[in-house]
Amino acid sequence: MTEAEESARRQKEFEERTQLFMETLDLDEFFAQLLVSEGFTTLEEVAYVELDELLVIDGVDEGTAEELQARARDFLEEQARKALDHARELGAEDSLIEFEGLTPQMVEALAEDGIKTLEDFATCADWELAGGWTTVDGERVKDDGLLEPFDVSLEEAQDMVMTARILLGWVDPEELKAQDEEPEAENPTEEAGA
Repeated sequence: MTEAEESARRQKEFEERTQLFMETLDLDEFFAQLLVSEGFTTLEEVAYVELDELLVIDGVDEGTAEELQARARDFLEEQARKALDHARELGAEDSLIEFEGLTPQMVEALAEDGIKTLEDFATCADWELAGGWTTVDGERVKDDGLLEPFDVSLEEAQDMVMTARILLGWVDPEELKAQDEEPEAENPTEEAGA
């Protein structure tokens, strides 16, 4: 990427984040730009940072900082409520909705793809969730994961699927633990004196 392309990319990101804060927090452009300039990139950051991190911004007092956080939290809670309502409309069951580690938006994405129960989720391959690569006709092809937009890594996907399988009784955690603790078998030819 050339220096000009990098500069254009950064400027575009700055504008997108400014727009996000203007629309979701009902801020004027100047104040939204201040937030972006101070390094805020997501609503979650605004909603859940220590109040002191907002107070370092010129012109932000405690009341303003608390109002910013309240607006951000309200917006995020509304988005989560809408995602859950939609997931339920699609048939998502409580077993999936209540599974630890899945956000309402993740449950919605899964339900949109027909994964509506914990059993459905437990049958997923980690790459189906996190994404990966396959080779088709000698070409590497990107497989988009259902939870890839939420930055779920392959390892996180593996852990979630295994946890679901354990909760359902499909996998015995003691057997997993025993497998992990087993020393690798020695080469049988060495034992025979070969």
